[in-house]
Amino acid sequence: MKILLTGAGGQLAGAILDEFKNDEFKKDEFKNDEFEKTELSGEAGLLALTHAQLDITDHRAVDARVRQFRPDVIINCAAYNHVDRAEEDATAALMVNAFAVRILGRAAADVGAALVHYSTDFVFDGETERPYSEEDPPNPRSVYAASKLLGEWFAGGAPQAYVLRVESLFGGRAAHGTVDRLIGDIKSSRDVRVFVDRTVSPSSVVDVAAATRALLQRGAPGLYHCVNTGHCTWYELGEELIRLLDSRARLVPMQVQDLQLPAARPTFAALSNEKLGRAAFTMPHWRDALARHLQIAR
Repeated sequence: MKILLTGAGGQLAGAILDEFKNDEFKKDEFKNDEFEKTELSGEAGLLALTHAQLDITDHRAVDARVRQFRPDVIINCAAYNHVDRAEEDATAALMVNAFAVRILGRAAADVGAALVHYSTDFVFDGETERPYSEEDPPNPRSVYAASKLLGEWFAGGAPQAYVLRVESLFGGRAAHGTVDRLIGDIKSSRDVRVFVDRTVSPSSVVDVAAATRALLQRGAPGLYHCVNTGHCTWYELGEELIRLLDSRARLVPMQVQDLQLPAARPTFAALSNEKLGRAAFTMPHWRDALARHLQIAR
Protein backbone atom coordinates (compact mmCIF):
# COMPACT_ATOMS: atom_id res chain seq x y z
CA MET A 1 0.00 0.00 0.00
CA LYS A 2 1.28 3.45 -0.95
CA ILE A 3 0.23 6.41 1.18
CA LEU A 4 0.55 10.13 0.50
CA LEU A 5 0.38 12.16 3.73
CA THR A 6 -0.28 15.90 3.54
CA GLY A 7 0.22 18.48 6.27
CA ALA A 8 3.08 16.34 7.57
CA GLY A 9 4.43 18.91 10.02
CA GLY A 10 1.39 18.84 12.30
CA GLN A 11 0.47 17.07 15.52
CA LEU A 12 -1.92 14.53 14.05
CA ALA A 13 0.31 13.84 11.04
CA GLY A 14 3.20 12.96 13.34
CA ALA A 15 1.07 10.31 15.02
CA ILE A 16 -0.13 9.01 11.65
CA LEU A 17 3.46 8.69 10.45
CA ASP A 18 4.49 6.86 13.63
CA GLU A 19 1.52 4.50 13.35
CA PHE A 20 2.23 3.49 9.77
CA LYS A 21 5.99 3.35 10.26
CA ASN A 22 5.53 0.83 13.05
CA ASP A 23 2.76 -1.26 11.57
CA GLU A 24 2.77 -1.07 7.79
CA PHE A 25 6.34 -0.50 6.65
CA LYS A 26 9.89 -1.46 7.49
CA LYS A 27 11.55 1.11 9.70
CA ASP A 28 14.66 1.25 7.53
CA GLU A 29 12.58 2.52 4.62
CA PHE A 30 12.22 5.87 6.38
CA LYS A 31 15.29 8.01 5.98
CA ASN A 32 14.59 10.66 8.64
CA ASP A 33 12.07 12.11 11.08
CA GLU A 34 12.04 15.58 9.57
CA PHE A 35 9.41 14.81 6.95
CA GLU A 36 11.78 15.33 4.05
CA LYS A 37 10.73 13.82 0.74
CA THR A 38 11.11 10.05 0.98
CA GLU A 39 11.22 8.05 -2.23
CA LEU A 40 10.45 4.34 -1.79
CA SER A 41 10.54 1.52 -4.27
CA GLY A 42 8.14 -1.38 -4.64
CA GLU A 43 4.45 -1.59 -3.93
CA ALA A 44 4.61 -0.14 -0.40
CA GLY A 45 5.69 3.31 0.63
CA LEU A 46 4.76 6.52 2.36
CA LEU A 47 5.40 10.02 1.09
CA ALA A 48 4.97 12.59 3.88
CA LEU A 49 4.86 16.21 2.71
CA THR A 50 4.72 19.44 4.69
CA HIS A 51 2.94 22.57 3.49
CA ALA A 52 6.31 23.87 2.21
CA GLN A 53 6.65 20.74 0.09
CA LEU A 54 3.06 20.61 -1.13
CA ASP A 55 0.51 23.42 -1.01
CA ILE A 56 -2.77 21.53 -1.20
CA THR A 57 -4.57 24.65 -2.46
CA ASP A 58 -2.46 24.48 -5.65
CA HIS A 59 -4.36 22.03 -7.87
CA ARG A 60 -1.56 21.75 -10.43
CA ALA A 61 0.99 20.86 -7.77
CA VAL A 62 -1.38 18.35 -6.17
CA ASP A 63 -2.26 16.72 -9.48
CA ALA A 64 1.39 16.42 -10.48
CA ARG A 65 2.46 14.91 -7.14
CA VAL A 66 -0.42 12.44 -7.02
CA ARG A 67 0.10 11.30 -10.61
CA GLN A 68 3.82 10.90 -9.97
CA PHE A 69 3.49 8.91 -6.73
CA ARG A 70 0.18 7.17 -7.54
CA PRO A 71 -0.84 6.45 -3.94
CA ASP A 72 -3.45 3.95 -2.88
CA VAL A 73 -4.47 6.28 -0.05
CA ILE A 74 -4.21 10.03 0.51
CA ILE A 75 -4.34 11.01 4.19
CA ASN A 76 -5.01 14.71 4.56
CA CYS A 77 -3.80 16.22 7.83
CA ALA A 78 -3.51 19.75 6.47
CA ALA A 79 -5.98 22.21 8.00
CA TYR A 80 -6.61 25.85 8.81
CA ASN A 81 -7.25 25.69 12.56
CA HIS A 82 -7.28 29.38 13.52
CA VAL A 83 -10.89 29.36 14.73
CA ASP A 84 -11.15 33.04 15.67
CA ARG A 85 -8.93 34.40 12.90
CA ALA A 86 -11.17 32.68 10.34
CA GLU A 87 -13.96 35.14 11.19
CA GLU A 88 -11.90 37.86 9.50
CA ASP A 89 -10.05 35.68 7.01
CA ALA A 90 -12.76 33.47 5.60
CA THR A 91 -10.97 33.07 2.27
CA ALA A 92 -7.95 31.39 3.86
CA ALA A 93 -10.13 29.04 5.92
CA LEU A 94 -12.24 28.08 2.92
CA MET A 95 -9.25 27.56 0.65
CA VAL A 96 -7.54 25.08 2.99
CA ASN A 97 -10.47 23.42 4.77
CA ALA A 98 -12.86 23.19 1.84
CA PHE A 99 -11.61 23.87 -1.69
CA ALA A 100 -8.27 22.10 -1.15
CA VAL A 101 -10.19 19.00 -0.07
CA ARG A 102 -12.06 19.13 -3.37
CA ILE A 103 -8.69 19.25 -5.13
CA LEU A 104 -7.46 16.23 -3.17
CA GLY A 105 -10.70 14.34 -3.81
CA ARG A 106 -10.48 14.88 -7.54
CA ALA A 107 -6.80 13.91 -7.57
CA ALA A 108 -7.65 10.75 -5.63
CA ALA A 109 -10.34 9.92 -8.19
CA ASP A 110 -7.85 10.32 -11.04
CA VAL A 111 -5.64 7.52 -9.68
CA GLY A 112 -8.32 5.45 -7.90
CA ALA A 113 -7.05 6.30 -4.41
CA ALA A 114 -8.98 6.44 -1.17
CA LEU A 115 -9.03 9.74 0.74
CA VAL A 116 -8.88 10.12 4.52
CA HIS A 117 -9.91 13.56 5.73
CA TYR A 118 -10.29 14.89 9.28
CA SER A 119 -13.10 17.19 10.38
CA THR A 120 -14.29 18.62 13.68
CA ASP A 121 -16.99 18.75 16.35
CA PHE A 122 -17.46 22.43 15.46
CA VAL A 123 -19.82 21.43 12.65
CA PHE A 124 -22.49 21.10 15.38
CA ASP A 125 -24.13 23.96 17.26
CA GLY A 126 -23.68 22.37 20.70
CA GLU A 127 -27.33 22.80 21.69
CA THR A 128 -27.91 19.27 22.95
CA GLU A 129 -27.42 17.21 26.09
CA ARG A 130 -26.23 13.93 24.55
CA PRO A 131 -23.24 12.99 22.40
CA TYR A 132 -23.76 13.66 18.72
CA SER A 133 -23.93 10.73 16.32
CA GLU A 134 -23.06 10.76 12.62
CA GLU A 135 -26.80 10.88 11.89
CA ASP A 136 -27.31 14.23 13.63
CA PRO A 137 -27.62 17.19 11.25
CA PRO A 138 -24.72 19.68 11.36
CA ASN A 139 -25.39 23.32 12.15
CA PRO A 140 -22.11 25.28 12.04
CA ARG A 141 -22.02 28.60 13.88
CA SER A 142 -18.70 30.05 12.69
CA VAL A 143 -16.68 30.54 9.50
CA TYR A 144 -14.23 27.88 10.63
CA ALA A 145 -17.03 25.41 11.30
CA ALA A 146 -18.67 26.10 7.93
CA SER A 147 -15.36 25.64 6.11
CA LYS A 148 -14.84 22.26 7.79
CA LEU A 149 -18.35 21.10 6.90
CA LEU A 150 -17.77 22.04 3.27
CA GLY A 151 -14.57 20.01 3.40
CA GLU A 152 -16.55 16.98 4.53
CA TRP A 153 -18.81 17.32 1.52
CA PHE A 154 -15.95 17.88 -0.93
CA ALA A 155 -14.11 14.80 0.38
CA GLY A 156 -16.89 12.82 -1.26
CA GLY A 157 -15.26 13.53 -4.62
CA ALA A 158 -12.88 10.65 -3.93
CA PRO A 159 -13.97 7.13 -4.98
CA GLN A 160 -13.58 6.03 -1.35
CA ALA A 161 -13.74 8.75 1.30
CA TYR A 162 -13.18 8.32 5.04
CA VAL A 163 -14.19 11.47 6.92
CA LEU A 164 -13.19 11.34 10.58
CA ARG A 165 -14.43 13.99 13.00
CA VAL A 166 -11.95 14.59 15.82
CA GLU A 167 -11.80 17.13 18.64
CA SER A 168 -9.60 18.44 21.45
CA LEU A 169 -6.54 16.62 20.11
CA PHE A 170 -3.63 15.90 22.43
CA GLY A 171 -0.40 13.92 22.57
CA GLY A 172 2.01 12.76 19.92
CA ARG A 173 5.45 14.00 19.02
CA ALA A 174 4.34 17.60 18.40
CA ALA A 175 2.00 18.06 21.37
CA HIS A 176 0.68 21.61 21.36
CA GLY A 177 -3.13 21.55 21.62
CA THR A 178 -5.34 22.90 24.38
CA VAL A 179 -5.00 19.73 26.48
CA ASP A 180 -1.22 19.85 26.25
CA ARG A 181 -1.12 23.55 27.17
CA LEU A 182 -3.34 22.73 30.15
CA ILE A 183 -0.88 20.01 31.19
CA GLY A 184 1.96 22.54 31.09
CA ASP A 185 0.03 25.04 33.21
CA ILE A 186 -0.87 22.42 35.81
CA LYS A 187 2.71 21.17 35.98
CA SER A 188 3.72 24.73 36.79
CA SER A 189 1.35 24.62 39.80
CA ARG A 190 -0.19 27.96 38.92
CA ASP A 191 -3.84 28.93 38.82
CA VAL A 192 -5.45 27.53 35.69
CA ARG A 193 -8.61 28.97 34.14
CA VAL A 194 -10.83 26.30 32.59
CA PHE A 195 -14.31 26.19 31.11
CA VAL A 196 -17.07 24.68 33.19
CA ASP A 197 -19.65 25.04 30.41
CA ARG A 198 -17.86 23.35 27.48
CA THR A 199 -18.23 19.58 27.21
CA VAL A 200 -15.89 17.72 24.85
CA SER A 201 -14.68 14.25 23.90
CA PRO A 202 -10.88 14.55 24.12
CA SER A 203 -8.97 12.75 21.36
CA SER A 204 -5.51 11.23 21.65
CA VAL A 205 -3.73 11.55 18.29
CA VAL A 206 -2.14 8.17 18.98
CA ASP A 207 -5.57 6.54 19.20
CA VAL A 208 -6.89 8.50 16.22
CA ALA A 209 -3.95 7.23 14.16
CA ALA A 210 -4.61 3.63 15.24
CA ALA A 211 -8.28 4.00 14.35
CA THR A 212 -7.35 5.42 10.94
CA ARG A 213 -5.25 2.36 10.16
CA ALA A 214 -8.00 0.02 11.36
CA LEU A 215 -10.59 1.73 9.16
CA LEU A 216 -8.37 1.48 6.10
CA GLN A 217 -7.80 -2.22 6.80
CA ARG A 218 -11.35 -3.35 7.52
CA GLY A 219 -13.82 -0.46 7.66
CA ALA A 220 -16.16 0.79 4.97
CA PRO A 221 -15.72 4.33 3.65
CA GLY A 222 -17.96 6.89 5.28
CA LEU A 223 -18.31 9.42 8.09
CA TYR A 224 -17.03 8.50 11.55
CA HIS A 225 -16.67 10.21 14.91
CA CYS A 226 -13.09 9.38 15.88
CA VAL A 227 -12.75 10.49 19.50
CA ASN A 228 -11.88 8.76 22.73
CA THR A 229 -14.79 7.20 24.58
CA GLY A 230 -16.65 9.31 27.12
CA HIS A 231 -16.87 13.06 27.57
CA CYS A 232 -16.15 15.73 30.16
CA THR A 233 -16.10 19.45 30.77
CA TRP A 234 -12.74 21.15 30.56
CA TYR A 235 -12.96 21.60 34.33
CA GLU A 236 -13.40 17.85 34.83
CA LEU A 237 -10.47 17.19 32.53
CA GLY A 238 -8.40 19.61 34.60
CA GLU A 239 -9.36 17.78 37.78
CA GLU A 240 -8.21 14.49 36.26
CA LEU A 241 -4.90 16.02 35.24
CA ILE A 242 -4.32 17.37 38.74
CA ARG A 243 -4.99 13.91 40.14
CA LEU A 244 -2.70 12.15 37.67
CA LEU A 245 0.08 14.70 38.09
CA ASP A 246 -0.36 14.97 41.86
CA SER A 247 -0.27 18.72 41.37
CA ARG A 248 -1.13 21.56 43.72
CA ALA A 249 -2.42 23.73 40.90
CA ARG A 250 -5.78 25.42 41.46
CA LEU A 251 -8.50 25.39 38.84
CA VAL A 252 -10.37 28.65 38.29
CA PRO A 253 -13.78 28.05 36.69
CA MET A 254 -14.91 30.28 33.84
CA GLN A 255 -17.57 30.30 31.15
CA VAL A 256 -17.18 30.68 27.40
CA GLN A 257 -19.00 34.02 27.44
CA ASP A 258 -16.37 35.40 29.83
CA LEU A 259 -13.81 35.58 27.00
CA GLN A 260 -16.04 37.16 24.33
CA LEU A 261 -14.34 35.16 21.58
CA PRO A 262 -14.93 36.19 17.93
CA ALA A 263 -16.06 32.70 16.87
CA ALA A 264 -18.88 30.79 18.54
CA ARG A 265 -17.99 27.52 20.27
CA PRO A 266 -20.38 24.59 20.64
CA THR A 267 -20.92 24.28 24.39
CA PHE A 268 -21.88 20.61 24.34
CA ALA A 269 -19.58 19.09 21.73
CA ALA A 270 -19.33 15.46 22.84
CA LEU A 271 -19.32 12.93 20.01
CA SER A 272 -20.45 9.31 20.06
CA ASN A 273 -17.90 6.88 18.61
CA GLU A 274 -20.21 3.84 18.56
CA LYS A 275 -20.21 3.62 14.75
CA LEU A 276 -16.41 3.51 14.69
CA GLY A 277 -16.44 0.72 17.28
CA ARG A 278 -18.87 -1.36 15.25
CA ALA A 279 -16.93 -0.81 12.04
CA ALA A 280 -13.30 -1.29 12.94
CA PHE A 281 -11.87 0.05 16.20
CA THR A 282 -12.93 0.50 19.81
CA MET A 283 -11.50 3.76 21.13
CA PRO A 284 -10.15 3.69 24.70
CA HIS A 285 -11.69 5.97 27.33
CA TRP A 286 -10.31 9.48 27.44
CA ARG A 287 -9.04 8.95 31.01
CA ASP A 288 -7.00 5.96 29.84
CA ALA A 289 -5.63 7.91 26.88
CA LEU A 290 -4.70 10.83 29.11
CA ALA A 291 -2.87 8.57 31.58
CA ARG A 292 -0.92 6.91 28.76
CA HIS A 293 0.07 10.27 27.34
CA LEU A 294 1.33 11.54 30.68
CA GLN A 295 3.41 8.40 31.18
CA ILE A 296 5.13 9.01 27.84
CA ALA A 297 5.50 12.75 28.47
CA ARG A 298 7.31 12.12 31.74
